[in-house]
Amino acid sequence: MSPRAVLIGPPGSGKTTIGVALAALLGVDFRDTDADIVLKTGKPVGDIFVDDGEARFRELERAAVRDALAEHDGVLALGGGAILAPETQELLAGHRVVYLDVSLEEAVKRVGLNSVRPLLVFNPRSQLRKLMAERLPIYQRLAEITAATTGRAEDEVVAEIAAALETVR
Repeated sequence: MSPRAVLIGPPGSGKTTIGVALAALLGVDFRDTDADIVLKTGKPVGDIFVDDGEARFRELERAAVRDALAEHDGVLALGGGAILAPETQELLAGHRVVYLDVSLEEAVKRVGLNSVRPLLVFNPRSQLRKLMAERLPIYQRLAEITAATTGRAEDEVVAEIAAALETVR
């Protein structure tokens, strides 16, 4: 079993929005590893960061990604930082990874400056810029398909990804 598509990208790139719509178009289920973590722990991601620390969250995240890649055959969205773990990078090899590319300005608009996202609590714009710069080479290296989401309609991005999934491999 293998996901039809694995969506990666920074916060605000549209992983959930595009993922849900892509899954509907393909007639498959959508799954989000952050939601899996919340379901397993009974705590919002932000609370896990505060109560248990980022290291514990990343441990849970690695396990959630591993399980989802093995169990899910629909569209899968990973948390923005999931790709930082070498173990996760290795697990993504051979999967149909779609990088959702977004500009900093658009990501800030989508995430908002009063973000509940744990890594963006202090100075969200600056933190998001730093995260995006750090992660960009990894996103690009892992991606089989790249879709720009800045200033584009959801259905346009979804159609582009669906077409690319048909032509790749």
